[in-house]
Amino acid sequence: MSALQAKQISRSYGGTRALSEVSIELLPGSIHALCGENGAGKSTLIKILSGVETPDSGEVTLNGQPIPLGRVHAVEQIGIVAVHQEPVVFPHLNTVDNLFVGREQSKVGGLWLNKKGMREQACQIMHSLGEAFSLDIPVGQLSLAQRQMVSMGRALLHECRILILDEPTASLSARESRSLFATMDRLQQQGVGILYVSHRLEEVFQLAQQVTILRDGQCAGTQPTSSLSRSELIRMMVGRPVDNPSRQQKKTKSKSDKPILKIRGMRRDPVFQDIHLEVYAGEILGLSGLVGAGRSEIARAIFGLDPVDEGEIWFEGRCLPEGFTIQDTMAMGMAMVPEDRQREGLVLPASVEDNLTLPSLIELSGWMGMHRKPRHEASRSLIEQMGIKTASRASSAQSLSGGNQQKIVLGKWVYRQPRLFILDEPTRGVDVGAKEEVHRMIEQLAAGGSAILLISSDMPEILRLSDRILTLCQGRIKGEIASHEATQEILLQWALPEERDALS
Repeated sequence: MSALQAKQISRSYGGTRALSEVSIELLPGSIHALCGENGAGKSTLIKILSGVETPDSGEVTLNGQPIPLGRVHAVEQIGIVAVHQEPVVFPHLNTVDNLFVGREQSKVGGLWLNKKGMREQACQIMHSLGEAFSLDIPVGQLSLAQRQMVSMGRALLHECRILILDEPTASLSARESRSLFATMDRLQQQGVGILYVSHRLEEVFQLAQQVTILRDGQCAGTQPTSSLSRSELIRMMVGRPVDNPSRQQKKTKSKSDKPILKIRGMRRDPVFQDIHLEVYAGEILGLSGLVGAGRSEIARAIFGLDPVDEGEIWFEGRCLPEGFTIQDTMAMGMAMVPEDRQREGLVLPASVEDNLTLPSLIELSGWMGMHRKPRHEASRSLIEQMGIKTASRASSAQSLSGGNQQKIVLGKWVYRQPRLFILDEPTRGVDVGAKEEVHRMIEQLAAGGSAILLISSDMPEILRLSDRILTLCQGRIKGEIASHEATQEILLQWALPEERDALS
């Protein structure tokens, strides 16, 4: 008997059909992958299986018994737990409180909380996931990857029979991903069925025994992963072959070329030290390294989000003054796409047009207020140029798929035609089709003369797009290499601390 079975599930939102008669079967002790482009219906199916939403038609059973659809707590009580792509945490509470909120342990007949017991169990769970950060820090101050591991830890507190993982490694380092995979292996051996949603196809083939493909809200097929090739899986997902061209290398910059961005001796304790780098017009400089190595912190410092303790930042021949701000960098011609698009890159309840034109409000305004016609024309042009799929420019950003949200975060800067783009994980959590589109956009920006500083945990992405690659290790630049000479093995070797450093 199957552990979890969904039959003929359909769900519509207004006039839009998100799912149409989708069926899936998850066996005990198996890992079943769910693949599809953004907007294919994966998130809707996950919400139904985890009790967030109810289907318009169809049924879901666990070991032959109907599950309480539309009731998250009741679904968790019977053993179905979901870890969503965007970490669901209480930012002002610490890790222990986040893990046990709603299911606190008590003693003396419920008179007092068993704080010691909860803390010990929290330590054990986070240690099993390979995390060693302080449990007392408010979760909102943790990195995106650490918040994701807290969400995973909360799921492990349940004696789950079904675990649903939605893009669990999108923000994790290689080390954290290995810890997650080891945990999945233990759960699988204990008979837990795992539904694994990922755009990283190498993980699908590495982990899953079966894969179900959704396309346009319908089931395009379920097959053993051993019977599929990567190209066949992509073709089933998108309904067409997806080109994956290798980027042509530009000629080496001559010594007479002046860099758009030059950094000398930049330091911010304790996250990075002695940073030297240059990025030229038309060049894509890749910044590789493990999560926590200081990549995002360097990007934030360059853009004026965080102060630096020492060093010089030169932009188009001008040394930035001490205490420069985001307004200064934007005015000079910098743009930044942050790693956490939902918290830092978008105003989710606002419209697509509002988000696309937000950095350009001054340029689109006059002394009598907003120029509505130019603003409408700008948003329409950007929607077309970026290939954003939306019902209208008035649709809220939160109603769009992850890939289209990412296009908004990138597109809102394109209108300003900046000289430098700082891109922090620009394809995190987007599907293979949208990733190719974002890659083409990045290449077009570089071809148009913009300098690109690209931060990515996806090594194939760094290798494909970059002209040169710098690798960070524990806040320092460990090495520099031309992309055509680089391999994943070289980058990983540089990214890992030496044994004496790791023990210090």
